[in-house]
Amino acid sequence: MSAPQTAPVSAAPAGRGPRWHRLPIVAQLRQSVGLQRGMLIVGLVLSGIFLITALLAPVLAPYGYSQLRDADGTFGAQQAPSAAHLLGTTVGGYDVLSRVIWGSRTAFLVIVTAIALSIVAGVLLGLISGYFGGWLDRVLVVMADAIYAFPSLLLAIVMAIVISGGQSGLWAGVLAAALSITVIFIPQYFRVVRSEVVRIKAEAFVESARVIGASHLRIMGRHVLRNATRTLPLILTLNASEAILTLAGLGFLGFGIEPSAAAEWGYDLNKALSDVTSGIWWTSMFPGLAIVLVVLGLTLVGESLNDLADPRLRTRRAAEQTPPEDLGVDLDPTDEGAAR
Repeated sequence: MSAPQTAPVSAAPAGRGPRWHRLPIVAQLRQSVGLQRGMLIVGLVLSGIFLITALLAPVLAPYGYSQLRDADGTFGAQQAPSAAHLLGTTVGGYDVLSRVIWGSRTAFLVIVTAIALSIVAGVLLGLISGYFGGWLDRVLVVMADAIYAFPSLLLAIVMAIVISGGQSGLWAGVLAAALSITVIFIPQYFRVVRSEVVRIKAEAFVESARVIGASHLRIMGRHVLRNATRTLPLILTLNASEAILTLAGLGFLGFGIEPSAAAEWGYDLNKALSDVTSGIWWTSMFPGLAIVLVVLGLTLVGESLNDLADPRLRTRRAAEQTPPEDLGVDLDPTDEGAAR
């Protein structure tokens, strides 16, 4: 009796499937395996909580960021966590939980503003510098290297003093902090985009566009820019975490936003320094924990996306997770052919 024939299983075409499988985050989740997938999921959860908290701050916060009293009277300074104030109150009499929640909105506004300005300026300068070259390229490279070599926090402090005189209201303070961070980030985007443009402008499809008479603006916009910005999402996530730390550093050193204009985690940490020696732990623990969790979440997302963008790491980790039978390897020790 002949053995039953089994039909070969054909793999589905790589490019087919539901459209939502090809969405940016969904595609990376499907590619990730093992510990890498766990890191990406943890990072997305922490980043998602931060985003939801920032967007719904007026709904989630029990009090305003500068509120000192309610219908029952003043909150009182340095009150321990209780039913009325779940995370206690600060030395200034503010509700800690409300300050932490409202601080997420301030951080979110600074991140969005700083990264948007940095991308526009850095990508534009990198595109022009890499495409045209010449003396303009040399001048921009020297300027970018000089700024990049300067201590980032010190540069942000100088820019904050120049822009706002040290402290200001919400929108002026957000703009000042964002511009301070933008000066730090522009050289990073500039260098990445410039190096990609220098490589891409020598490709055959760019030369073909020149031969058929396409203008420089069309070549830069339709051919070069599209291929030179593929790695920007990776840099964006890592820069977002750096923006949080820079903003917190400015507030901690006293160059942040006025407490009556907005809540800011670095400022709250600065005011809680004297509380730590007195055994009052809640005024510093929760703002510090918020900074750590947000930076951790954004960093995990950025590092995971960076690994997934490297085909060598992605292929190696996928192979490590593939069962031996899927590779066509017979591990039966009684099989003499396999032993030989």
